[in-house]
Amino acid sequence: MAQDNTVQSVERAIKILEELAAEKEGLGVTELSQRVNLHKSTVHRMLTTLLNLGYVEQNALSEKYRLGMKILFLGGSILERMDIRHEAHDLLEELSGKVNEAVHLVIPDGFKAIYIDKLDSNKTIRMCSQIGRIAPLHASAVGKAILAFSSPRFVNEVIEQGLERYTANTITEPRELMRHLEIIKERGFAIDDEENEKGIRCVAAPIFDYTGKVIGAISVSGPTVTVTKKQVEKISEDVMECARKISQRMGWKAD
Repeated sequence: MAQDNTVQSVERAIKILEELAAEKEGLGVTELSQRVNLHKSTVHRMLTTLLNLGYVEQNALSEKYRLGMKILFLGGSILERMDIRHEAHDLLEELSGKVNEAVHLVIPDGFKAIYIDKLDSNKTIRMCSQIGRIAPLHASAVGKAILAFSSPRFVNEVIEQGLERYTANTITEPRELMRHLEIIKERGFAIDDEENEKGIRCVAAPIFDYTGKVIGAISVSGPTVTVTKKQVEKISEDVMECARKISQRMGWKAD
């Protein structure tokens, strides 16, 4: 019964927020209760809770309720994800033309990274990755690029989730991973040397927003026969340059 009540409460709160979203001038308790078909006392209690949380605000004169500024935080991450893909795409195309290998754009999603854009090379051998694919943070170049510039607390949380082994090269020892992240932070790029998938080597760099927060990463990936260790230095320069341009479009300014 408690579970049903909890779900019902969430549904009611969402209905209230949806009605408020449709009215710029706001709504009073009586009118709102009629629209959502709930008793005034129930609506008032829910509005009080939403008010305390910052998701609605009340006009002191009219006593009407309207959406609060905190709602922007809920939609902000989605808009950010959409913006980064839009701002990055032509730069990814430019990078793809330079390296002629698969180019990826990812964003963090909980304790994983998710691919939101990809450009293939024109080579016969191609990457089997696709948009929407999930990458482990500790065992991928894009993931490690994100981790290296994340907070120590988040890194520890990722480690607590367990460092799953994908290949013989996967880093599964916490101390080794921490040392590896320090190196990435110093040089500005990460390498996945067959750590997530055998036979595949990747080079990645982080993307930052206007606050300096890491919000994603880009990578160049390909078979080890074409993305050789000798080529990593040149590829890393191209990747970092592209990531820097994307970051600047997202409002980031270098120190």
